[in-house]
Amino acid sequence: MKVADGFWLSKKGYNVNYASQAYKVETTENSIKVLATPYTVMNRGMTLGGPNLEITYSSTSENIIKVHIDHYRGGLDNSPRYELNEDTGYTPVIERTEDKVALTSGDTRVEIKIGDDWDVQFYYKDRHLTGGAWRATSIISESQFTANARMNLQEDDEFFNYPQDAHTTYLREQLKTDIGECIYGFGEKFTPFVKNGQTVETWNCDGGTCSDQSYKTVPFYISSKSYGVLVNSSDKVSFEVNSDTVSKVTFTVPGEELEYFIIGGENLEHVLENYTTLTGKPALPPAYTFGLWLSTSFTTSYDEKTVMSFIDGMKERKIPLQVFHFDCFWMKEYEWCNFEWDKDMFPDPKGLLDKLHNEKGLEVCVWINSYIGQQSKLFDIGKEKGYFIKNLDGSVFQSDMWQPGMAIVDFTNPEACEWFKGLLKKLFDMGVNNIKTDFGERIPTKCKYYNGMDPIKMHNYYTYLYNKCVFEALEDYYGKDKACLFARSATVGAQKFPVHWGGDCYAEYSAMSETLRGGLSLCSSGFGFFSHDMGGFEATAPADVYKRWCAFGLLSTHSRLHGSTSYRVPWVYDEDGDTEACDVLRHYTVLKGRLMPYLWAQANKTHNVGVPMMRSMIVAFSDDTACKYLDQQYMLGDNLCIVPVMNEEGIAEFYVPDCGTWTDIQSGETYEGGKYYKRQCDYFQTPILARPNSIVTYGNFDAEDKMTVVYDYLEKADAVIYGLEDGKSATATIYDSESNKLTDIKAERNANVITVSYNSTDKNFTVTAEGKTVEAKAGTTSVEITL
Repeated sequence: MKVADGFWLSKKGYNVNYASQAYKVETTENSIKVLATPYTVMNRGMTLGGPNLEITYSSTSENIIKVHIDHYRGGLDNSPRYELNEDTGYTPVIERTEDKVALTSGDTRVEIKIGDDWDVQFYYKDRHLTGGAWRATSIISESQFTANARMNLQEDDEFFNYPQDAHTTYLREQLKTDIGECIYGFGEKFTPFVKNGQTVETWNCDGGTCSDQSYKTVPFYISSKSYGVLVNSSDKVSFEVNSDTVSKVTFTVPGEELEYFIIGGENLEHVLENYTTLTGKPALPPAYTFGLWLSTSFTTSYDEKTVMSFIDGMKERKIPLQVFHFDCFWMKEYEWCNFEWDKDMFPDPKGLLDKLHNEKGLEVCVWINSYIGQQSKLFDIGKEKGYFIKNLDGSVFQSDMWQPGMAIVDFTNPEACEWFKGLLKKLFDMGVNNIKTDFGERIPTKCKYYNGMDPIKMHNYYTYLYNKCVFEALEDYYGKDKACLFARSATVGAQKFPVHWGGDCYAEYSAMSETLRGGLSLCSSGFGFFSHDMGGFEATAPADVYKRWCAFGLLSTHSRLHGSTSYRVPWVYDEDGDTEACDVLRHYTVLKGRLMPYLWAQANKTHNVGVPMMRSMIVAFSDDTACKYLDQQYMLGDNLCIVPVMNEEGIAEFYVPDCGTWTDIQSGETYEGGKYYKRQCDYFQTPILARPNSIVTYGNFDAEDKMTVVYDYLEKADAVIYGLEDGKSATATIYDSESNKLTDIKAERNANVITVSYNSTDKNFTVTAEGKTVEAKAGTTSVEITL
């Protein structure tokens, strides 16, 4: 929301009052309370008007400073609240001197100047993070004329636009950015990865991957200076990232209160660890979900015969397949969602699912959304029971936007949640293991909910309740360690319900790049796992794009082949006897299977610590200035740098961080750190670079005899040590598929000897360094490699 008119003025129709003086400062055991006035109070007569702001600084978690700003406190308590892990008993350190007061939480500190000249600054240890001084914290009043003019410019759309109600009061904060500081995050954003210069608004939309709209908006950003900011509002938060006042990040919320958190850390990985401590750690998807998923695609024609031909075709070509996904038309047209199989296409769904499980060794996923079409037999039940979102007059909200006459399930109604879970349980009884929770963005604002929550603020929050309900149903049925969604919409805290995929992308290289930017932004916002439609969703990709996307998809945390109007099995891309698409898909599927001991250990770390498994280079290397603008490569776990090839020329351009010599795990080529490289790659040569001073563990996986990524990750495993320098060490852990730790491995180098120690095991595995391999035998605890 842009309000400034140059340096001195505000736009016509807006009156801005800035916090100018900490007129009164009070401290309690765990907070600082400030009465901020819009001018320096010189006499008692100046206290007769306002507007004043009441600002409370506190901490409910280590290294997180909470700032709560009130103008009026008499509003209704009808706002949905993010489920935050706040410790109300946490006690920060508060110190006061004559001219300032400070609150310290762990190593993160806020200092507020007492008296004239408003000044608030945040620090991590002795490192300055950000702050607000002159013309920062403010209250904005919008004239009715301006509000009316703004509303008249908006189309009356029940889903996509912000509601027509006139908000005439806003609270705003402006936090300073340094020269060269870069801002990232805000959920899944397909715009340029560095958000400086952009206007970002948190309002979930179904807009594809080619616009500034987002399926997953999160009012949280991180800075290259290693701090994060969460605005605690499910409303439409408007961020101006160096775009209104070019030296500040400005965020504005409608209404009379504003709350935000400043999150400190040693580096960006630590910041995200602290952020997910507050908002929730990602759940751990089952190990099998890291294998290859294959979809029927969306509007394609398919039945049981088609499904089996796909599955048998993959097996004949020795392409390991783990999950089969049935998209929308597993249900009869016009009847979405009725949670019943189309008997014309699938006369014996239970028998089909049994066959997929028992004969083919596959898991099964089906598509749903939270919309009930009028032709669904569930519509009348939901209407009668009051399970749907309602219009203001009490009638059921309906639309023809997606399904004719559709209603939307109201997940603020506990009975509606139990009803929905019951419908899912019938699918689980049949053998469905996973649910794709599509949509959740097209949620009205001129409506009312069962619990009376503000419908405007429910628009973004709705998806949290929707996915939480489905995830809980999976946990209730299969256990807490076996639940997995394939979700499109999300907001703060939804990382607890993985996995999330990147929405509807076009089948071209530009969309690959958009998808990657969206994934890196999402994973910079606390989400640990990410997937996308391999081959692109809309249209049919040329074979060239498809093959490159197969590599990118199988080098993401989760890998699903899915499209709209055409199938995504590889042989449809091969012509005149060529098998290259099949060969490429097999190559990377087998490679991912071999990497499962490493990937599974990294997934466990993401779950336990909260650091995203797929992360941008700046998150992984916060001190490397060259990483600040990199958005065409990423780290997959701690130790592998992935460079997707996204052009017809087959050229990979990448930067290698300055921490030693990196090694391509496929070709063995080495790259000196701190340099940029350009490399020609065939379809089998996507750069996968192992970090120096690291261990990557490989499993005994071969498509000749294995078609599942769930196997013994220790037996005949190979712990490969990359670029270990003299005097340095490297570590790795191997878990079984149930997350039980099998062994910890540590390698230390002294001159030309690498000593590798590990826990005693009952399985043999090998250790490799610089082409030399030794056997780590069961019952032993160390080996040496002489180079």
